[in-house]
Amino acid sequence: QEGFCMMCRMEAHVRQVLRSSASAIEPWAVVDVLTQIGENFQHGRQEDAHEFLRCTVDAMQRACLSGSSDLDISSQATTIIHQIFEGFLRSRVTCWSCQAVSDSYEAFLDVPLDIKAAASVTAALEDFVKPEHLDGENCFKCSKCDKMTAASKRFTVHRAPKVLTVCMKRFEAFTGDKISKVVEYPQYLDLRPYMSQAAGEPLLYSLYAVLVHGGGSCHAGHYFCYIKASDGLWYQMNDETVVLCDIDVVLRQQAYLLFYIR
Repeated sequence: QEGFCMMCRMEAHVRQVLRSSASAIEPWAVVDVLTQIGENFQHGRQEDAHEFLRCTVDAMQRACLSGSSDLDISSQATTIIHQIFEGFLRSRVTCWSCQAVSDSYEAFLDVPLDIKAAASVTAALEDFVKPEHLDGENCFKCSKCDKMTAASKRFTVHRAPKVLTVCMKRFEAFTGDKISKVVEYPQYLDLRPYMSQAAGEPLLYSLYAVLVHGGGSCHAGHYFCYIKASDGLWYQMNDETVVLCDIDVVLRQQAYLLFYIR
C-alpha cells in the first residue's frame, strides 16, 4: 500500500522481533506513526491501551482494504483482521403482548464487560446476556401489534471470533477514576452459555495474553502484560524486563484486557 500502512509497520516489528537474540526492542516502527494510528495520540502523554488496540486493529483493517472504502460490509469482513478478531452479536427483542421476535446483528472486535457488580468474567458475561426489560419510556414499537409495547431485549454472541478480546471497563467515563478490584478470569473459558445457540458442544478458549494497568486512574499509571509464549510458558513483559512466571500469578492480576484464542 502507498503511504502509511499499519500492516507493513507490524510486519517490520515482527521481523525485528524474530531476528532479535536476547535484547529488548524499542518499537519505533510503531511509535513513529502514533498520530497516524490515532489522531488523538501524542508522544510522551498518558494514553489508553484499549483505545490504542482499537485504533491499531482499525488501521490494519484499512491497510488490508488498501484504501478501498467503497467495498460493501460483507466484503470488508473478509480481511485477515476480521477473520481473526471479528464476531457477531445478536440483539433479540421479544414483544410481551404477542411474543413476536425481532432480531438484529452487529459485528464486534472485542467484548466490553461491566465489572462494577461482577466478581468474575463469567459473572460479567452472564450480566451481558441477561434480558433487559423495555417498558415505560423505553417501550418497543412492535410491527405485529402496530403499537408501542413492553418487551425484553437480550444480547447473545451469535458468531464467535477466533481470537476473543475482552475489555474490563475499569475506568469511569466522566471522571477517569479506576475500579481497582480484582476480577477473576479463567485460564480456559467456555463461551457456549453466552451464545445464541446455548445448547451443544463447549466452545473453549484458552487465555494467552493479559494486559494490566498499574495506577490509580486513567490519568497516570503504567501498562505491562503477561504473555503465553510458543514454549507454553508464561512471561511477564514489563518494558525491557522479561520474567518467567507461574500461571497462578497471571490469574491474580487486575487485568484490563484479556486475549483468548479458540
